[in-house]
Amino acid sequence: MTRIVRTVAELRQHVRAWKAAGEHVALIPTMGALHDGHLSLIRLAQTKVQRTVASVFVNPKQFAPHEDFDAYPRGEARDAQLLETAGCDLLFAPSGAEMYPQGFATTINLTGVSEPLEGAARPQFFGGVATVVTKLLIQAEPDIAVFGEKDYQQLQVIRRVTRDLDLPVEIVGAPTARAEDGLALSSRNAYLSAGERAAAVALPNAMKAAIAAVRAGGRIDEAEAAGKAALAAAGFRQVDYFDFRDADDLSRLGPDALNEAKPRLLAAAWLGKTRLIDNMGF
Repeated sequence: MTRIVRTVAELRQHVRAWKAAGEHVALIPTMGALHDGHLSLIRLAQTKVQRTVASVFVNPKQFAPHEDFDAYPRGEARDAQLLETAGCDLLFAPSGAEMYPQGFATTINLTGVSEPLEGAARPQFFGGVATVVTKLLIQAEPDIAVFGEKDYQQLQVIRRVTRDLDLPVEIVGAPTARAEDGLALSSRNAYLSAGERAAAVALPNAMKAAIAAVRAGGRIDEAEAAGKAALAAAGFRQVDYFDFRDADDLSRLGPDALNEAKPRLLAAAWLGKTRLIDNMGF
């Protein structure tokens, strides 16, 4: 049975008992509204360690005032049931006051990998992500922490923070979980109407076509433009970015992408009121 704890003291009590028994521990941070993508992270962690902890906390510090913090889907009872079915050992579900007690005044800021793409579209986002993830890693003291590649830039930001701050944890990236039609699984997919959900597959399809075009010798800028045009034709109202980038530092690629170390295509676009993100490697 998945036990639920709500304080850092309770969390550490369980984790330290497991470690004293010689067991290794994984942390899977989430904002809840769990789906099979999250559960795939649990399953990956279970192949590497004996104990798994999932956190559920909708982090206010990564939302701008105009964004969907209040509307973000929540459902702890359902989340707990899914975690129990997946064999997760512990659910850490802290309150806002537990994570950010009165007088809290520290924020982690970083440059470089956090600045383009999501950083440009949502300037407050990665400071909030870096702060809450650092707190969770310190609170839970895991041996490994598992994050999905679906939020690829976030994964790279977390890797940078853990390296720069010498946090004693291994960051593990898990492949993006997808629906049968190729759409990346996301809690925000619940916002899509039936018609929008059918149209949403245009995003992964446009990305696959762009990668194929570049692989065949096409120009990067032309492939990016074609991808944006395909999304507009499918009913997407705005494309925040549809960019080929270096997979490590997310810098812009030159015209000979296939000669670069690790090209990756990252995209974010609005379908109705829902903002969808995705990425694909070569």
